[in-house]
Amino acid sequence: MRRFLASTVAASALALMLGMASARADDAVDPNIKQGGAITITYKDDVATLDPAIGYDWQNWSMIKSLFDGLMDYEPGTTKLKPDLAESYEISPDGKTFTFKLRHGVKFHNGREMTAEDVKYSLDRVTNPKTQSPGAGFFGSIKGYDDVAAGKADSLSGVTVVDPYTIKFELVRPDATFLHVMAINFSHVVPKEEVEKYGADFGKHPVGTGAFKLAEWTLGQRIVFERNPDYWHKGLPHLDKITFEIGQEPIVALLRLQKGEIDVPGDGIPPAKFQEVMSDPEQKARVVVGGQLHTGYITMNTTMAPFDNVKVRQAVNMAINKDRIVQMINNRAVPANQPLPPSMPGYDKAFKGYAYDVAKAKALLAEAGHPDGFETQLFAMNTDPNPRIAQAIQQDLAAIGIKASIQSLAQANVIAAGGDKAGAPMIWSGGMAWIADFPDPSNFYGPILGCAGAVPGGWNWSWYCNKDLDAKAAEADSVVDPAKSADREKMWSAIYDKIMEDAPWAPVFNEQRFTLKSARMGGADNLYVDPVHIPINYDNVYVKDVQ
Repeated sequence: MRRFLASTVAASALALMLGMASARADDAVDPNIKQGGAITITYKDDVATLDPAIGYDWQNWSMIKSLFDGLMDYEPGTTKLKPDLAESYEISPDGKTFTFKLRHGVKFHNGREMTAEDVKYSLDRVTNPKTQSPGAGFFGSIKGYDDVAAGKADSLSGVTVVDPYTIKFELVRPDATFLHVMAINFSHVVPKEEVEKYGADFGKHPVGTGAFKLAEWTLGQRIVFERNPDYWHKGLPHLDKITFEIGQEPIVALLRLQKGEIDVPGDGIPPAKFQEVMSDPEQKARVVVGGQLHTGYITMNTTMAPFDNVKVRQAVNMAINKDRIVQMINNRAVPANQPLPPSMPGYDKAFKGYAYDVAKAKALLAEAGHPDGFETQLFAMNTDPNPRIAQAIQQDLAAIGIKASIQSLAQANVIAAGGDKAGAPMIWSGGMAWIADFPDPSNFYGPILGCAGAVPGGWNWSWYCNKDLDAKAAEADSVVDPAKSADREKMWSAIYDKIMEDAPWAPVFNEQRFTLKSARMGGADNLYVDPVHIPINYDNVYVKDVQ
């Protein structure tokens, strides 16, 4: 995994240096594919939005990818970049100008052809502060971004419509991640007329160019996708219909799967039933396991007392018994000591982190002026095992004198609290964050630890902002020479080492994903633990029992 990811980054950098054009290769065809049929997937909680500029959680991520497209995407089930709405691209020798040629005849779900004007509108919209997109910071290397972010301009000066099928991007610096950024959901293309028609409700009435289109959304009950008959990608999607049933407890969903009533329990295998499933050969045969570029962590709001004191934050890091928490989830993870997961380039193997040390944690709290501890709140998603993990964290904190009341809420409510500067002192990120948007160390910085993410509605729930590190991050992302990839990784390692010194987080574990599917589901296993279409690549899966 590590070798493959590293080679992907190097390939992207090589493209930058050589300014090569890249044409989209045809997907390998599975000879067993059958067209048609429908599947049912369950989730406990409703989806907050299907707006690609706003949606940013593991539950809606793959749904949005099936409704919308971007200039770039990844080969199904892999981290290998390919052109998508773009049929080719060119990059200038200095790595600062990207020109994309668009496909002809791509239609939105409303029947109108997509053009370069729609691409520019979509990027102007996602970077406009009024949109409150948690992904706006991804576009910081585009000329004019600072003026748009500051409210001084309504349009990115570095994005130019050359003609209806050609769009040019001018950057303020070389950016080794730019092609990845063009593949994330925030870059997906939306039609201006539909956004203006629905306003803030566009996320409930999404219109894109994707493989599926929204047919029904009954809040709290179901979301239904239907095949887009005008989809530009020949042969996709394979399914005619997907129904997402909302309000299903994970244990009930598992029982329904066992009865053949549903096809995938979207919230995964309930921890309480994990051993039972894995000890049954028939069920185990339908379990798909995949590594994730994931870190689960505890955020501490660095702008809110007493977490504005670094010694308090360091004490919390020393108080957490990570081994015990990993055991609670049936060892489906490994303890974490830094923001990056082990399979990500830039992971510092030599970094030791904070050892579990209750006595030293108490001493640090006393040095910080809290010898008797303090009271606070810990927010957590209310889907198992997260409430139980939150209770374990609560017990660990109590052992050093910190009395944390648990706020166990629906995913959307926890996310909203994290995006409010005065909303949540502490958050257990489990079930919500962080799985990489793309396989590069920068992705664990900008949106969740950088200054650009410390904004209302953002994903930097610690509200940590170190402008010196922002500058070092920009410097690291300007290294595009593949011969210097090791140097770039060292730069990122140093950034994360400094972050851990400041301790805005307490990293807890790096998780693997276990998905259970019905016997009728077809498609390669990596489509069910897709590293970028998280959790499932709906466009490419199929059912075997189509008549």
